[in-house]
Order: sequence, then C-alpha cells, then structure tokens
Amino acid sequence: MYGRIVLGVDGHHFEHPLEQAKAAAGTKNDADLPASKLRELSEQYKAVVKRETGKDFPQEPAKQLRGAIEAVFRSWNGARAIAYRVREKISHDLGTAVNVQAMVFGNRNSQSGTGVGFTRNAATGENKPYGDYLINAQGEDVVAGIRNTEDLDALKRQFSGVHAQLLEIFARLERHYKDMCDTEFTIEDGKLWMLQTRVGKRTGAAALRMAVEMVKNGGTGKYKWKISKKEALMRITADHLDSVLHPQFANKSKAIAKGLAASPGAAVGKVYFTADDAEAAAKSGEAVILVRNETSPEDVHGMMVAKGILTARGGLVSHAAVVARGWGTPAVVGADAVKIDGKQFSVGDTVVREGDTISLDGATGEIMLGALAMAGSKPPAEFHTILKWADEIRKGKLNVRANADTGDDSKVARDFGAEGIGLCRTEHMFLAPDRLPVVRRMILAATAAEEAAALEELRAVQKEDFAAILRAMTGLPVTVRLLDPPLHEFLPRVDELEIKAATGGLSAEEKQLLKAAHAWAEVNPMLGTRGVRLGVIKPGLYAMQVQALMEAADQVAGEGYQPVVEVMIPLTVTDDELALARSWVEGVLRDFAARPRTTPSGKKAKRPQVTIGTMIETPRAAIRADELAAHADFFSFGTNDLTQMTFGFSRDDVESRMMPAYLEAGLLKRNPFETIDQTGVGELVEMAAKRGRKAKRKLKLGVCGEHGGDPESIGLFYRAGLDYVSCSPYRIPIARLAAAQAIIGGAKSDTK
Repeated sequence: MYGRIVLGVDGHHFEHPLEQAKAAAGTKNDADLPASKLRELSEQYKAVVKRETGKDFPQEPAKQLRGAIEAVFRSWNGARAIAYRVREKISHDLGTAVNVQAMVFGNRNSQSGTGVGFTRNAATGENKPYGDYLINAQGEDVVAGIRNTEDLDALKRQFSGVHAQLLEIFARLERHYKDMCDTEFTIEDGKLWMLQTRVGKRTGAAALRMAVEMVKNGGTGKYKWKISKKEALMRITADHLDSVLHPQFANKSKAIAKGLAASPGAAVGKVYFTADDAEAAAKSGEAVILVRNETSPEDVHGMMVAKGILTARGGLVSHAAVVARGWGTPAVVGADAVKIDGKQFSVGDTVVREGDTISLDGATGEIMLGALAMAGSKPPAEFHTILKWADEIRKGKLNVRANADTGDDSKVARDFGAEGIGLCRTEHMFLAPDRLPVVRRMILAATAAEEAAALEELRAVQKEDFAAILRAMTGLPVTVRLLDPPLHEFLPRVDELEIKAATGGLSAEEKQLLKAAHAWAEVNPMLGTRGVRLGVIKPGLYAMQVQALMEAADQVAGEGYQPVVEVMIPLTVTDDELALARSWVEGVLRDFAARPRTTPSGKKAKRPQVTIGTMIETPRAAIRADELAAHADFFSFGTNDLTQMTFGFSRDDVESRMMPAYLEAGLLKRNPFETIDQTGVGELVEMAAKRGRKAKRKLKLGVCGEHGGDPESIGLFYRAGLDYVSCSPYRIPIARLAAAQAIIGGAKSDTK
C-alpha cells in the first residue's frame, strides 16, 4: 500500500510477486503466508520500489511518516478526488486534513481482527446493526474485499464480549450523532478498539425509513433519543427520492449468478472491466455496467458514470457497496461465481465479453444476460410520509407546479402532488404528425382567408388539448404560454430540402416549403422573431389560441369541472408590448363574456377564472419589471433563456464544448443551466420580484425554467419571495422536499 499510494508505484508491480509467493506456499489468502515467505516478499517489494522509482525504500520511521502525510495532502488534487468532489458538489477550496494516530494490530494473532460496522442497515434502513470482519487481518483487507468476510453474528459466536461491547458503543454513537453511523474497529488480543466513525452513507429507501423511524423513536432504554420532523426532512436529499422512483424489472429471466444485494435498483448496460473503459464508453453515450474483482478509490471515475456495479469479491461493507449505496447506484458484490479474465468474465460455461449487455438487480443480487424490460417502481410508505411532512412545512409559502403539455402528463403531475400547471407549452401541440401539416399551411398561406382557414383547424384541435389538461387540473391553476418558438422550427430544414432538390427534385409543396424556410430563416433565432413578436406579425395566431383555450374552459366548466386559466405572454421586453398583447387577450375574453353560458342541465355555468401575465426572460424585462407589472397579473421567470441572455451563452453550443473546460478550470462553480447563477441571474430574479411587487403588491410570482426542480435554485426562489416553482412532473417530489428545506433553512437563518 505504501509503495502504491505514497511512492506512486503501479499496484500491478506488486501483484506478481505476491501471487508467486502464495502459489509457492500453497495458499489462497495473504494472511496464511508464513513469516519466512513474508520476509522474502518484503525484499522483493523493496526491489520493485527501487526499480520503478530509482530510489531505495525509506527505512527511517520519520521519513516514512512524512511521506505518508505528504501523500494525503497530494491526494486532494488527484484526478479521482477532483471527480468525486464534482459528483458530490464539494468545494475544491477546502483542502484535507491528516490524522496521525498510534496503530493497533488486527493481524497480530488469531485473537485479533478488524471490521467495519453500521449501526443500522444502510441498504434497507432496518434498525439492526450489521457489518463485516476478518480474523487476523488489517482494515484494508475488509474494505478492499480481498478476502471473504464474516458478519456480526459470527463475531458474537467468536468474541461474545467484544460483540456486546460493540453494540453498546453503536447505541452511544447513535445517541450522540442522532443518526446512523459507519464505524471501523480493530480487535487486538481480544480487546476492542474503535478507530473512527462518521455518519453513514445510505440508499434512498434506507434514508427514508431511518428518517421516519427516528422521528418516532431513535433509540431505546438509557440511549433513548429522537429527532424532529424538520430534522428528518433536512436529512433527505434529491438523490434519495430519485432513487426510490427508479424503474424496476418488469419480468426477470433466469439469473446466471447471484451475489450480495449491496445497493437496490435495476440496471441494464454494456459490460466494461476497467474504470477508464467505462468512463470512455459512458462519454460516447453507452449505458455501462462496471465489472471488477473488487473496486478501490482509483475506480471512482468509472463508478461515477456506471448504471450498475458488479464485483466478484467483497462484502456489504466493501468499497463498491459503500460507494454505490451513497450514490444510489444499483450494485451486486461478492458474486464469487463470476470469474474475470481480462476483458471477459465467465459463470460456468457462460462467457460475457466486453460490450455485451447484462442486467443487474441490486435488490436481490441477481445477474442476468441481456437487457430486461423495465417497469415503474412503487415507492415505500416512508416516501409519502416524508412528502406529507414537507407539504405541512411549505403550505401557503411556496407551491409546486408542473410543466406539462398534455392531459396525460397533467394527470401524472397531479398524482405526484402538483398544485397546478406552471407552464403549458402550446407549440408541443403543433408538432404532432397530424397537426404539423396544418401549421405549415398557416405559414404558407398566400391570403388572409387561407391563413384563417388553417387557424380554424388548429383552434379545434387545440381546444381538445386544453380541455384534457383543464379536466386533469380541475380547481388548480393552469398557465398556458402562447406560441413561443420561431416559425422556421415548424418547417423542414433548408439544407435537407436543398439536397433533395439537387438529387431527386422537389414537389410543388416542397418548393413552397423551401421558399418559406428561406424566408423565415434567422441568423440567431433565439433572439429573433419569436414570442410576442410572432403575435405582432401574426395577430390572428394568438387570438386563435386564446379562443381555443376559452372554449375549452367553457366546455369543461359546463361538465362540472373548475378551470382556472392563466394566459402567459412570452418574451415581452417593454410595457407597450405587454399592453398590446394583453389587449388581444382581453378582446377575446370580452367576446366570451357576452356569450350565454349554460350547463348540460340548463343551469347557468360559472365563468372560468382568467388572469393574464408574462414571462420574464430577458435582462431588460427584469430591470423594467415595475413597468411590466402595470399590465400583468403574474410574472413567471423563464430562467433558461434568462441565463442564456445574461451570460451571453448559447446553451446548445456551450454545454457540449466549453462548459466542461470552464467547470474543470474553476471559471464556473456550477453549470448555470442546472443550478441558477446566484449572483447574476439570481440577482435579476430578486430585482424583478422586488420591483414588480413594489408596483403591484399582489403580483403573483413563479418560475418555470428547469431550475424550478433544482433544490439549490429553489432556495434562492424562496428567498426572492416567489409564490411557486414549476418543474417536470417527475421532479415534483424533489421540488416539494426542496421547498420545505428552503423554508426550514430560511427560518434557521432568520434566528441567527
């Protein structure tokens, strides 16, 4: 270990002499080598160090200690450590510390040993200590999975007094930390020594179960303790919730092998046998299963990108198991039937080669050939308990809505706890195969009559789309954004049509489409003719959409539903623009107000509630929010475009080219499209919220960009005074939790 970690010698240089020594001694385990062979091996290792480094192995203890300390400091800037910090969102500026402590020897004799123990089950959350240990061994032997370990029940049989003492220490540690602890211990000549402890990593299901049970009753007897609901909520992460929503296998084929169920979840991917190969395959877009004899910290970059992890050796406290549980990655460890040979593994007569696809079930430990079909998962009861507590905290303070464009998506969103639709993108309704030709007829229309005919067809289909959403969200607000993207997005690509023209010729309609594509093409479409600007050029387009929306609202109201409609104008930058757009909407509303409304039973129907607002997507709109507020009932921050325009970034270009380099160089701490830029874009949000509310005290504020589902960004939105966040349906549970955590965190800050 010293030669590899401190002196930088590749570990494989030490493997060959070790395997030769074990073969000569007729043993499989390192610990069974006689003292004479260990002396010979020591001399061989010194020769390896001399050959690979050009220097003698240091003999003075002080030099060895200094080398070890320096190695720890150097490790902070190692590629693996940097990759881990990026994955865990840990600052690169913290640095690391070194503890120097006297060593006790678990490999002294047969009355000695070493182990790793958890005060509760880190995989399931069960309130039952578990762990692994080895007799006559060092701690690295347990974690590395080099030898088959024994569990704590075996420890009770072999060292009953030590086992009882260990369980009492576990109870004391839990009372102190008020949490599940991960411990390392050594037994030397029958005496128990505790080496270290920390709050243990756990799977999502385990985190939920522990949090709920610790609110009810953390400990018992003289070690009795519990935590509050707020403390429980602060312990759950987005990854914890995400992991219990992962799909499971619909049906299983026969397993070729079975190991230990180290981290639950279903994983399908192509097999790779080194961390470097796994990383490269993942970068090319492949789903990867990393297969190793055992893993070590040197493999972390491959583990990070793997959909699943399989090891032939190791126990439930091995490196692979602990890391996989912490990241929510499905893992099977200790599958001793798996025999790895270079870039393939075999189980009996079955051979699996690099690039072959396998399926892993981390909940059962089963390994299956091929790609098995997935099905939706059923979250545990604790999932719903945690979210119920979160809703109690955030009620009336920060609502959570969904971005949804269909009735089916709206139903899913409501099932996940959405309190409305924060963004319905009407352009998605136009892209359906049966609607696209109609949209193109509207674009190609040579006369007002042709355009009106196409708009009438679109009105009919949009009405049905809106009605499905309003039914699913009865009684809850539905924010409908009028058409936003430029019209060229509904036309074929110019280059494709030109290639066809050059090779096979175009039909009359295709010639028209090519002409229109040229006419509507823009150098920078994100800043071009889109949003409200489209409405100015084609006022009938927005009028048609509002008419379809109001007809849908009328229809579902007559059916007994309670539609709550919010019409949102996209990309306004001046108050005159918004005033004009509002007048279009109000004109349609006046026409509807004049119509009689009755239910199927003949009773007078209630008029749908309708408000009109705008998106804040540009720096100018944020700066002049007080002027826009005069014509708006609500603001919704489109933080995706606001980020692009504030940074001057084209997202499609920078994320694939320069973003990785900027993050690696520390020029950006976070990808601003994933987590909102607090001091730039975030400050614009806060400014617009403050100025808008100053002009109109009851102005409703929300956010509908992707940041609406990011926990860190939600904290800023709460501090800025927003009324709601909106995100994709499957991010709603995370947003509900994050909103409660932001409120709890804000309350703590207020009391400091």
